[in-house]
Amino acid sequence: MLDKIKLIVAVALVVAGVWGYYLRSDSILVLRVLSVAAGILAGCAVAWFTEPGRRFVGFARESVAEVKKVVWPTRKETMQTTAAVFAFAVAMAVFLWISDKGLEWVLYDVILGWKKT
Repeated sequence: MLDKIKLIVAVALVVAGVWGYYLRSDSILVLRVLSVAAGILAGCAVAWFTEPGRRFVGFARESVAEVKKVVWPTRKETMQTTAAVFAFAVAMAVFLWISDKGLEWVLYDVILGWKKT
């Protein structure tokens, strides 16, 4: 129950930051943005001390550890893969265009007899 109250307070702090942005419409933009940032930071700080917040932090740390295990492709591999994807896309576009024009010819010229003039 205490965690739910803390989460409600965290959401209220974020909403207060956004509300401060619109309340200070006559102020300079930097102060308005700082109001939103302060609300978000305060909300995150309160949410940090809840059980769901601690689980999220643990999940985020595990995610970062998993990302570090990934073997990222080199620039050369990335360029080769991108070129293969583009070549396939062009080949499919040409194939579909030929199929479309072929079906158009069969339907309109051969079957229906509608000659284009």
